[in-house]
Amino acid sequence: MSQKAYLNILRFGSYFAMIVVFFVFKNLLFPFITSKQIAFNIIIEFLFIIWIAFIIKYPAYRPKKNYVWIGMLVFFAIMVLSCFTGVDFNLSFWGDVERMLGAFHILHFLAYYFIIITVMRTWSDWKWFFVVSIGFATLVAIQGITVNPYATIGNSAYVAGYMLFNMYFCMILFFREKNKVLRWLWFLPLLVMFPSFDATNISGAFVGLLASLVVVLFLYGVAHSNKKVKIATLLSFFIAMTFLSTVFIFNRDNYLTQNSEYFAKLAREIDINKNTFQTRLVSWRAAIKDLPNHPLLGTGWGNYAVTFDKHFSPTFYDHARGETYFDRAHNNVFDILSTSGMLGLVSYMAFLIAAAVYLIQAYIKKFISVHDFVMVSALMTAYFVQNLAVFDSLVTYMSLMLALGYVYWLTEIEDRDFEPSSDEELNNKEIYSFVVAGLIFLTVMYQYNIKPHKMLVATIDGQRAWAQGDVLGMYENYQRALSYDTILDRDSRTSMIRLFSGGTGRLGKLSKEQGNEILEFMIKHAKLNVDYNDGDSMNQMMYAQILNTMALYNRDNQDKFTHYSDRAIQAIDAAIAATPGRTPVYFQKAQMQINRGDNEGALETLRYAASLNEKYEPAYCHLGRTAYYFNKKDEAFENINKCLDIRKGGSVNNLAPAGFIRGLMKHYVETGDIKRLTWLYEGLAKQVEPKNPQNWIELAKIYAEQGRIDEAIEATEKVIELDPANAGYAQEFISQLKIKN
Repeated sequence: MSQKAYLNILRFGSYFAMIVVFFVFKNLLFPFITSKQIAFNIIIEFLFIIWIAFIIKYPAYRPKKNYVWIGMLVFFAIMVLSCFTGVDFNLSFWGDVERMLGAFHILHFLAYYFIIITVMRTWSDWKWFFVVSIGFATLVAIQGITVNPYATIGNSAYVAGYMLFNMYFCMILFFREKNKVLRWLWFLPLLVMFPSFDATNISGAFVGLLASLVVVLFLYGVAHSNKKVKIATLLSFFIAMTFLSTVFIFNRDNYLTQNSEYFAKLAREIDINKNTFQTRLVSWRAAIKDLPNHPLLGTGWGNYAVTFDKHFSPTFYDHARGETYFDRAHNNVFDILSTSGMLGLVSYMAFLIAAAVYLIQAYIKKFISVHDFVMVSALMTAYFVQNLAVFDSLVTYMSLMLALGYVYWLTEIEDRDFEPSSDEELNNKEIYSFVVAGLIFLTVMYQYNIKPHKMLVATIDGQRAWAQGDVLGMYENYQRALSYDTILDRDSRTSMIRLFSGGTGRLGKLSKEQGNEILEFMIKHAKLNVDYNDGDSMNQMMYAQILNTMALYNRDNQDKFTHYSDRAIQAIDAAIAATPGRTPVYFQKAQMQINRGDNEGALETLRYAASLNEKYEPAYCHLGRTAYYFNKKDEAFENINKCLDIRKGGSVNNLAPAGFIRGLMKHYVETGDIKRLTWLYEGLAKQVEPKNPQNWIELAKIYAEQGRIDEAIEATEKVIELDPANAGYAQEFISQLKIKN
């Protein structure tokens, strides 16, 4: 194949690879992630076969020695090595379906980078590359504005990072455009991208953008050749620094934040006291605490969840009640440090620093313009800073490879315009490279992309069958899904086990033999997930749940019940050992103990859970409810009072079911505790059974008795909304309330 043919295929293939940002195939598990990454992998594997043959036939095109890609190779080598030394090779190397950020998938971005720096030889090539990227990003941004902030990407944080890269790509094109009229067209995409970026409400991205703009002002101030521009930008830099420190650090409640919704929003976004930042601090501390255990290579790439669980602090619940499982540190530096150790972090920083050094040297030697120097430096600043609160994804990895490839082209001045003589004849080396690379990568393509794709489709078929009440259909589809024996089976098993745990009621339509067969299948695959890493609290917990489900299903057979219940207790104890500070795990153990008739053991478990964090009211709710069932009324109401008081009735749903809550109401009526009685009525109506008009009727009455007329009227109007048949009585009640008011 000719040199021109190779170059055209690889160039257009590189452009085409970015089209995956639009792929969302609903027949796949985690469609926003898997649709893109599997397609990207296949595209890159095809291109890599061609790339290998190309650089073998035309050695002059091989990338020149450069410390950026050498640093990247070292970083990726350490990443792969950590997979073997870490706690869970499967998760490290192959990743999971929810993220698809295992070493295998990320290596495709490294391959993408080498393809890019090999074939992007002229400014025309780069211009078209940026145009395609900006065009795709603009379409994503339009959906982000008109439909939802996460657009086709699936995560607002990923969209924010994607927009950051492409906003700076627009600026690169603006400064490189020679036509002074046409250059202003590159501001048009910004009119769509920035509103999309703004709509994501991602704090780290906002801070990254602000930091990059400060860098723009500073670098123009010290590097621009025009003295007036230098003075103006340096002055702007000092004003900006003063403004930002005054508005957002030293005086948050100033005139601007009080009178401007946008500045108030910015102040909220970078507020270090807000809950999301505080939960990040808990996460980062966990990474630091565990570092001495794995200083050089970490726990293994992608294994941050193990570290977070091990050092999970119950104080986390002071800031958030949901989303307590972090599989990433939400800070790229801490994530890399935790999972690939100091060697991983040093090598990661090394190739970024190398890129910065090359840019500085190229600018000093006048190889590149001040605009390229400033814009690329600001872009890399924005990327690095925003990643201090998030982590990379497919769209940011793709964009980073594009940006680093551009740095290579800018700074390899002797190489970028090189056109070697072509050898048009097919030679033996070319043939052998096609055959060998083709066999290797086509095998990889089928085994590690196409087979997982089939598994993901069958998994969704299983979920659909379950949703339709077809238990056997669900079982058959999951059998098919897991028969492919793929590297991503972990997530298919997880989805299956989550559906079945506690779902023994659906097995009632089947024979006992069929039910036991299905549950044995679930147990087998739950154990296979545990076998990846027996210190994984989530897998141990799901294993315990399905064992407990099996025990309850065979309650009529004492031997079977005891066998599976004992195993369930062992598994839940292993889950607790892996994350001793995570309170809800103790709730599950207590329920298993109750199932076994170990009532005092269950109470002891719940008492310990409640002691972990005195501000975490669900623990008191569970303990109070359990003590009540065991007729320990004094202990029950002592804890139920705490359950209600901590959030002023905001956790009544933790006392469900409704019948139990109504029973508690009698106690508070007898004791004359109107405050807590009202909270129970509010919780029953607003949290537990919001569509039951009777609850709203009772709530309206208790409000009226307390003289809370406006709230009584609102509750009565809710009755009319839910049950129009009572509209006449409700309107009459409202009229009486208004007269009293």
